[in-house]
Amino acid sequence: MSDTEQTELSLSQAWQENRLAILALALCFVVSHMLAMYLVPAYEEAEVQAFENPDDPLNSVVYIGIILVFTAFVLWIAKQGLEWILQLIFLSAIGVTFIYVFYPFFHTVGITGVAGYIGATGLAIELTFLLMTYPEWYVIDIAGVLLAAGVAAIFGISFGLLPALLLLVGLAIYDAWAVYQTGHMVDLADSVMNLKLPILLVIPKSKGYSFLDQGSLADQIEKGEKREALFMGLGDLVIPGALVVSSKVALGWTVGIFSMVGSLIGFWILMTYVLSGRPQAGLPLLNGGAILGYLIGAYFVVGDLGL
Repeated sequence: MSDTEQTELSLSQAWQENRLAILALALCFVVSHMLAMYLVPAYEEAEVQAFENPDDPLNSVVYIGIILVFTAFVLWIAKQGLEWILQLIFLSAIGVTFIYVFYPFFHTVGITGVAGYIGATGLAIELTFLLMTYPEWYVIDIAGVLLAAGVAAIFGISFGLLPALLLLVGLAIYDAWAVYQTGHMVDLADSVMNLKLPILLVIPKSKGYSFLDQGSLADQIEKGEKREALFMGLGDLVIPGALVVSSKVALGWTVGIFSMVGSLIGFWILMTYVLSGRPQAGLPLLNGGAILGYLIGAYFVVGDLGL
């Protein structure tokens, strides 16, 4: 048997062994993006967008700059061995984000202003406490899908189509550089997993898996061990989701769904590389698929790119 045939057989077996986990991860993709598009009216009414002028291309530059600075800061803290500070930063950021994710729901039912934020804060504190005290995979996944949907909706109404496209292209390039050139994204993911921080999705491959017992991802990769779960950072849902929502806001549900399907196709291609056992940059394929889906839906179906 040739090396090519052995590789194809190995990949086929990997797909067979991981098909349920991959389907579950794809379902998380669809649910978060569909929910994000559905939530747009509530988020627009509550005015929780991040930028006053969504069509300003500088919004993308500012956001990418924030990501670079924050990532460098987090990696520095991790190298200093200050895990408790890292955990405090992430849990605080997640808790604050949950407030903005939940507030539009209160606003929709007429609980606005201070009362609405008090209610959203109460929910955010409860969920963040649960994530802090019992970060099992299903708790993390439910919270992660809600968080990804809410943040994608906020980003989608904060970035017009051109800024959203610039954001996706810029972050795809950065993700590829951070994974394949410097490798610091793998180090960041390992730090997050060691601290059981809820900023990723965890899909078990077997019934007996527990994220609470998950060891170092970097050690597993180095030793060539078979991983017991599939992992994907929430950014891999949120960033393409920003274009999905922006497309829906500008051109309607049809283009939004086309963009989502394009991202989902990129996801299936990505899984082929992930099953090789090596860390992969997700955003080049996910963002590329979302952009291609938007272009097809906007140009061939609607007849307007919306730019």
